[in-house]
Amino acid sequence: MFKNYLIALKTLAFKECYRILRIWTQTIVPPVITMILYFLIFGQFLGNHIGMIEGVTYTSFITPGFIMMSTITNTYANVSGSLFMNKFQRSIEDLLIAPVPPTVILWGYILGGLFRGLLIALIVTLVACFFTKLQFTHYLILICTIFLTLIALSCAGFINGMIARKFDDIALVPTFILVPLTYLGGVFYPINNLAPLYYHISLFNPIIYMVNLFRYGMLGITDVNINFALSILLVITIALYLLAYWMFKQGIGVKR
Repeated sequence: MFKNYLIALKTLAFKECYRILRIWTQTIVPPVITMILYFLIFGQFLGNHIGMIEGVTYTSFITPGFIMMSTITNTYANVSGSLFMNKFQRSIEDLLIAPVPPTVILWGYILGGLFRGLLIALIVTLVACFFTKLQFTHYLILICTIFLTLIALSCAGFINGMIARKFDDIALVPTFILVPLTYLGGVFYPINNLAPLYYHISLFNPIIYMVNLFRYGMLGITDVNINFALSILLVITIALYLLAYWMFKQGIGVKR
């Protein structure tokens, strides 16, 4: 039985990964071009005027944030868009009647999100090499942060894909929630420089902890307590996974 489940998981994950590579002009090229523009505008043009931040150049400071920003948005979009298309094309019904548990199906989509997120992170990191000298200080923090973040955003995208009723619903969360939280998540600035009121408000933004953890892993600098940030990220990941699993098991948004 376990062997059959593993085959189903590999098949679904392969389908998701193949879809990403098959439409690479939509899944890979746009975020790369966007990040190149970000590095040119913020890193080269503005960075020369801003100077040093927390002991590093401004380009180096924003690089971890750019990597996280690209992986967060693309991972979320990948899973939510893929699941909704399966609903739209009625192919989700084949998965629902298949003799596999919801966990296998959920992890198939998560692995697809992980693949795209890691691929984008790798490419953006290579792009960053042309604009700044990269350094990696705490590898374990980097690995834990990237995987927990990608799993959390995959589950969030899965939830969005389930409850979406039309194509516009897929864009609502990224446009009005995810993107604003990312821009206000300490990507472009240290939150320690904010006024006390805005600093404490920022602490309710989960992207703050993802960006600062990744920045700590690369540069060794952070605006938040690392242990607390890891705990918050772990709790968010587990909560989103359990919610996605429960909703899918109940058939919310996928069973007619």
